[in-house]
Amino acid sequence: MFSKSVKYALKAVLFLAVNSNDKKKVMVKDLAKPINVPQAYIAKVLQELSKQKIISSTRGPKGGVFLDEKNREQSLVSIIYAIEGEKKMTHCLLNLKKCNLAKPCPLHHLANPSREELIKTLKNKTINDLAMDIKSGRSFLPI
Repeated sequence: MFSKSVKYALKAVLFLAVNSNDKKKVMVKDLAKPINVPQAYIAKVLQELSKQKIISSTRGPKGGVFLDEKNREQSLVSIIYAIEGEKKMTHCLLNLKKCNLAKPCPLHHLANPSREELIKTLKNKTINDLAMDIKSGRSFLPI
């Protein structure tokens, strides 16, 4: 359902949510290995997330990427939209360009309610919500 870039972005943001703050920054090289993502690839993803203000970053000897309190309150859907834009979440499952409510593909009405529910859930869950689940042991991320 999610592209490789979105999956990597979600893993990276959750890693940062558990392992960083404005006083404890993480270098890209130190993030890539634990989440099992090529360093060059995750660097580009992180650059986009920083540009979209999903994560924070600083340059210099004590620089790195991190999540501040404002970043932690971002919704999960904001990560997806930052990487792929809104249309990707609502695109046709059969990749038909002309699929829409007025002219639906055969799967449109089957997928649409589930998709809308997923988007609603992702809008209502914050990065911090999932970080708390990981820290409490309710969920896990091998990081």
